[in-house]
Order: sequence, then structure tokens, then C-alpha cells
Amino acid sequence: MFDSGHPAVMAIVNRTPDSFWGGNRHAELDSALAALREAIAAGADIVDVGGVRAGQEGEVVDAAEEIRRVVPFLELARAEFPDVVLSLDTWRSEVARAAAHVGVDLVNDTWAGADPELVHVAAEIGAGVVVSHTGGLPPRTDPVGMQYADTQGDDELAVVRDVLRVLAAGAATAQEAGVPAERILIDPTLDFGKTTRHSLTVLRHTADLAGLGYPILQALSRKDFVGETLDLEADDRLEGTLAATAIAAWLGATVFRAHDVRATRRVVDMVASIRGDRPPAVSVRGEP
Repeated sequence: MFDSGHPAVMAIVNRTPDSFWGGNRHAELDSALAALREAIAAGADIVDVGGVRAGQEGEVVDAAEEIRRVVPFLELARAEFPDVVLSLDTWRSEVARAAAHVGVDLVNDTWAGADPELVHVAAEIGAGVVVSHTGGLPPRTDPVGMQYADTQGDDELAVVRDVLRVLAAGAATAQEAGVPAERILIDPTLDFGKTTRHSLTVLRHTADLAGLGYPILQALSRKDFVGETLDLEADDRLEGTLAATAIAAWLGATVFRAHDVRATRRVVDMVASIRGDRPPAVSVRGEP
């Protein structure tokens, strides 16, 4: 469905009061629905719905509370936008199973198979899977003292090799569980289990991920690696995010998880046209 000529923008709707960026906290259902409508109008192809803050800061959220946050919203989203691709951002199999009746299209497992049952539930409900890399950390763990090394002795590229190894293994596990290969996305998951230098290195090597044969999802939006690189807080990270997005798009990523949908849509479409994979929407300048 999505390729270099038709890149996808995955809008983020966080059903949380404590998301790291204040511009995407939609604990109230009306606020979440307004964000959904705005994202669709701005050009989102996929809507990723989460009920738990990714990092260790913030409140403890058990599975029952996560279900309470995400399932009613998913039901309303499906009713209002029956054709939109709905993604559920969870690492818990019981949450995915509770959303089965909604017809969730994608399970975004940001914590790299921490619940090994999750891929089996995704297969059962007919959903695709996002395979991620977190450096072996359990859910909601912020990275501390992360190091990558292997027998090849190149410390800078060791993180890239680890990402490739883990994503290949995760994709194979998903296929063995019954998820079709064409419904598997791979996400190098920058910031998760990585220092800022690790994330920048992996981003530079986005093209290497293409060799695994799966669509690449890049979740770059307002992340800490952008903030630390430019010494900026989350509110001021849009330009850095868009620069990273353009590079990732040029190097072969085709799905982009974003808070700022309209700006991301324009960037990835422009990159696709510069690459020659997408015709201009209008081409009349200088024509006879």
C-alpha cells in the first residue's frame, strides 16, 4: 500500500495525560477525537493510538486502564473513519485482544516482543505488526549506560548491526506466528535503548535496513535525540524532526510516525518527488 512513491504518515494520538510532549496529551475523549479529525484532514494515512507513556516517568498504567483508554476511542475512530488504517501502540497482548472487534489494522509493538504472545494475537485478529529494537530493555525503561559491541570491533557500527540482527529476528518471529510478510514493518526505534549518538548513527544507516525486505517505519517526531543534538526542548524540535524525516525518507523509509502531520506530509511528498518516485501534483510552469 505504501512505498517510496506513496509514503505514509502515521499520526499519533496519545490517550494519556503525561505524554512527553504537551501538544499530544488527549486524556479526554473529545480532545482525542478532535486530534483524530485534524490529523485526517492534514493528510494522515495511519492513526497510531496509545494509552501509556513510553518512558518510565509518569503514572503506572495497568492493562485494564490501558484498555479503558484506547478501546472506546478506537471504536469511535473506526465508526467515523472506516477506511483509515488504525494502529494500536501497545506491548500487551491482552490489550490487543480487547481491541480485536474494532478491526485494528496494525499492532505497534514498541517494546520489541516483551510480551511474546502479542505477535500471536496480532496474527489471530488479522493485524500487521511493527517490529522494534530497544536494546533488550523492558517496557518503559529509559536507556542508561547503553553500549553496543561485537566481534567485528567497530563500536560505532555495532549498534547498526544489532538493530539489523534484532529486526530480522523479530520479523521472522512474526511470520512464524502467522503474520504475513507484507504486513510487517520494521522500526529501528530511535531513543529506545540508545544514546543520542546511537540514534544519529542508526538514522544515517536507514538504507541498510531496506536490505531486510520490509517497509521501514521511522518514529522521529520531537524525540530526545533531536533535542539533545540541537539543545532544544520538545516544543522547539519541529525543524530538527523534519530534517531527520527528510534524510530518512531519502534513504528509504516509507512510513513516518509524527505529531506534526501536515508538515511531515509535505516533507515526505517533496522528498519522494525529488527522488523521482512521485510526480508533482501540478506541473504547468514553463509549459506552452
